[in-house]
Amino acid sequence: MMTDPIADYLTRLRNAIQARKRVVEVPASGLKRDITRILFDKGYILNFKMEEDGKQGLIKIALKYHPQTRQSAIRGLERVSTPGLRRYAHADALPRVLNGLGVAIISTSKGVVTDKEARALGVGGEVICYVS
Repeated sequence: MMTDPIADYLTRLRNAIQARKRVVEVPASGLKRDITRILFDKGYILNFKMEEDGKQGLIKIALKYHPQTRQSAIRGLERVSTPGLRRYAHADALPRVLNGLGVAIISTSKGVVTDKEARALGVGGEVICYVS
């Protein structure tokens, strides 16, 4: 039994990047789909595809690397809020990752958004993870 599916998702991405994999498969959920969409919109991954497997489904994620240096577009993934210790931030105290170069993914009442979008909407929420 898995107690923290988001930590598992981030670990699968980290391990695939470390092993220089092109594609990684993760079990699907609504929150994981939203996080993947943000990673795609911000240019951290090449593409993603939702697949049905008769159970909960899969998300296939195509990872992005620099053509010459083979460096991943994702330099760091850090889980912030965990099931044992939830981390929340008000709209005026949302975190900045790498002084605005990275992205904090926030679960708000308006949906799962980045820290910049949450500031623009004027809402706070649960800080899920940092991406740099």
